[in-house]
Amino acid sequence: MPDKVQVPFDVLLKPTLDTMTNMGLLLVTQAKTGRPNAMTIGWASIGSIWRRPIFQVMVRPSRHTFALLADNPEFTVNVMPQTMRAAMDLCGSTSGRAKDKFHEAKLTAIPGSEIKVPLIAESLIAYECRVVMTNDVSPATLDVDIRNSAYASGDFHRVFYGHIVSVHADPSLIHTPK
Repeated sequence: MPDKVQVPFDVLLKPTLDTMTNMGLLLVTQAKTGRPNAMTIGWASIGSIWRRPIFQVMVRPSRHTFALLADNPEFTVNVMPQTMRAAMDLCGSTSGRAKDKFHEAKLTAIPGSEIKVPLIAESLIAYECRVVMTNDVSPATLDVDIRNSAYASGDFHRVFYGHIVSVHADPSLIHTPK
């Protein structure tokens, strides 16, 4: 993989979570035709479940990404540099149903090492994930304040639990002891 090094899943959690909180991450899925699609996400979680590294991402059924995940249960989560904010904004405000967001946002798809869904070459960190479980957000068990503020339209998320099978990072992020 050009210009990326493989790292353990937990080595770059802080920059991943900081970027998710401040700018969002790019969730990449892929259509049966092979065309990749990127969606900006700000709600996700990463950790260890079932003795596996897991990236949990939330996608609403109304999103194009939802149908793509149903067809191909693999995804990548890409941590983008601050200089890519315009691409993040485009991917968070435009549907991939009618537009090629990779082309419009000037994103470069590169093959991963373990799954068919591509990574984004411009990313600082990229997580390759295979869906091992899904779970729908249940309105009946959800805190009423969250339900009222985040789901006024009734479009409740599905949580996709992705087993992290590989992580790639820009070498400049890896600090080696001297």
